[in-house]
Amino acid sequence: MLATGDPGGSDPRAAMPPVPPLLLACRRRPVPHTPVWFMRQAGRSLPEYRAARGSGAILEAISDPALAAELTLQPVRRYGVDAAILFSDIVVPLHAIGFGVTVEPGRGPVVAQPFTSRADLARLRPFVPEEDAPYVAEAAALVVRELGPGVPLIGFAGAPFTVASYLVEGGPSRTFARVKALMHSDPALWHALVGRLADIAAASLGAQVHAGASVVQLFDSWAGVLSPSEYERFALAATRRVFEAVRALGVPGIVFGVGTGELLPLMAQAGAQVVGVDWRVPLDAARRRVGPDHAVQGNLDPAVCLAPWEVVADEARDVLRRAGSAPGHVFNLGHGVLPETDPGVLCALVELVHAEGRAGTTPR
Repeated sequence: MLATGDPGGSDPRAAMPPVPPLLLACRRRPVPHTPVWFMRQAGRSLPEYRAARGSGAILEAISDPALAAELTLQPVRRYGVDAAILFSDIVVPLHAIGFGVTVEPGRGPVVAQPFTSRADLARLRPFVPEEDAPYVAEAAALVVRELGPGVPLIGFAGAPFTVASYLVEGGPSRTFARVKALMHSDPALWHALVGRLADIAAASLGAQVHAGASVVQLFDSWAGVLSPSEYERFALAATRRVFEAVRALGVPGIVFGVGTGELLPLMAQAGAQVVGVDWRVPLDAARRRVGPDHAVQGNLDPAVCLAPWEVVADEARDVLRRAGSAPGHVFNLGHGVLPETDPGVLCALVELVHAEGRAGTTPR
């Protein structure tokens, strides 16, 4: 069948928009330039963010689709990054189902009644996105409509281990003593907990993809507190369960954790196409650890962005050099943008990566 309005019968694919560089890099295909985006790119480092957010609670901002969409779009307009990431939080599904999670400024997620026993499993009912948190998909749809096909939207969720850590500890922790005590003393209860959290994460990601997200990232922020044997026993299966659901959605997946250098070979087994790397592991070493079948994302130290531009540029070039020439590199920071970062530095960083990044680039 000929394409509508194409009397010459030319290939309909010729009219299709080009695939965005981020999607190409995630699939380890040649790219026109190295794609770049920043974790926490929508945030306190942007004056327009502070003006739009005001002083309200973050969960209130997330529940306003128009505001969440605007906050998602701001860094794309400002920096020219190759992707937007939805303005949301990993605890939104748990807040929505009434588990009693809030986000305290300067501290993070806190739980009024932490998870302590099998009876608490009843508080983790299935998450139904269209009923419990329809505003997330509404915000995603608004963003996708504004971005068009050239800039993908990244949806995200919290990995089961990291979300479980908040639930068991009651908030951020330095020792993760309660989490590890539960894992080792009652493995059956632990696996029941992370299994339910895996299903909640999968449901959340599915709703974001159906609303238009074309990449998803699973944040396993606290996985670095685990030894390799603990990660394999207590975290890997639940993470893999999430990515099995993502595979059915047909979009690339990214897994990221902090302090996970020793876990990278295992994280590569979780089912994501891309493994995020923090700043502690040189990117060439990370490539060797995850193997040739995975793309990598990272990994400039966020604190370097507070140094003079010459230092930032040199360190960014080192990341690009270590990424090598093989396809499959998404430039990012090794963690989130720090609030005191100068937006002008990030603008210049995007320009440098686009101009000098060579991993998997097509000839110019």
